[in-house]
Amino acid sequence: MDILGKLFGSEAKVRIMRLFLFNPETSFTNEEVAERAETTAASARHEIEVLRKMGFIKSRSVVRRVRNARTKGRTSVRKKVAGWMLRASFSYLKELQRLLIEGSLLKADELLRRFRSVGRLKLVIVAGIFIQDPDSRVDMIVVGERLKRGVLAHAVRSIEAELGKELRYAAFETDEFNYRLGMYDKLVRDILDYPHTVVLDRLGLPPLRVESR
Repeated sequence: MDILGKLFGSEAKVRIMRLFLFNPETSFTNEEVAERAETTAASARHEIEVLRKMGFIKSRSVVRRVRNARTKGRTSVRKKVAGWMLRASFSYLKELQRLLIEGSLLKADELLRRFRSVGRLKLVIVAGIFIQDPDSRVDMIVVGERLKRGVLAHAVRSIEAELGKELRYAAFETDEFNYRLGMYDKLVRDILDYPHTVVLDRLGLPPLRVESR
């Protein structure tokens, strides 16, 4: 259990709080909270009840597709179900945002450790959520040789569960990235031309001119 997990009582609570902090205008059902935070349904229900009692979240019905009992689950119908969202008037919201959001960002060595089985990494660049730039279109670019897409996707999902937010990322084989770079591909330029941090560079990228937004 990390320091914040010890401070707040459980890692599940920290992940769930981050989920609501990073998505302040989104409602989640109990099942969605459990899935996004990668915790059990029972743990999610318990932590949600604790957060509700302290006024951190509030109930908000959401419309979801559910199995139709009349057809024994063969079809689905749209139905209002119980959900939860962040209470914007929570007294210590700003303090928690600083602690849980700013303290959630992975350091470079930890990020590379998570990706060590992905393949022969050549370039890792982060932006967006990792440098607290909400205007960025991409949070991360990963470039390498013989990339294992499934392993990368699993590592990203694990990071998403900890951060409480879906990551926008792109992964390229080295040849494809070099081609896109030479063609001034929009996706690549959208991260290289704006604020970002180079975590790993074995390609020897030339100095980049970073524009302000």
